[in-house]
Amino acid sequence: MSKALEEGRKLDLDFTKLKKVAKCGEDVIPAVAQDLNTGEVLIVGYANKQAIDYTLKNDVAAFWSTSRGELWIKGATSGEYLDVKEVRVNCEQNSVLYLVTVRNVGACHTKNSEGTPRMGCYYRKIGDQGRLVNLNP
Repeated sequence: MSKALEEGRKLDLDFTKLKKVAKCGEDVIPAVAQDLNTGEVLIVGYANKQAIDYTLKNDVAAFWSTSRGELWIKGATSGEYLDVKEVRVNCEQNSVLYLVTVRNVGACHTKNSEGTPRMGCYYRKIGDQGRLVNLNP
């Protein structure tokens, strides 16, 4: 990902994401990681059976990386693990909710101006004239 996309103020939503997911070659469902204590949504990703099985066995959030085509254990490279306290399934059984606690500092791979990982990936809001406003500079 580019710094302009991840840190910039220009709104550039990827409306092709679901087409890319459909072409990833895996059967996946949306997987949302939510902070157990605050209710903040930290990450939205995708999980296949392997990711769900890993999560349930290890109590650590795992997803399927649709872009890399591999199991993505959140925190394996960054140290920012999400410890799973509960896994919920929606009524149609086509998405899961991971209720988590953050093991270290944050859940996002981006960092604020002080070099600290952000708590979650939803650190910007759409402001005036469609410009993004950083909530955690």
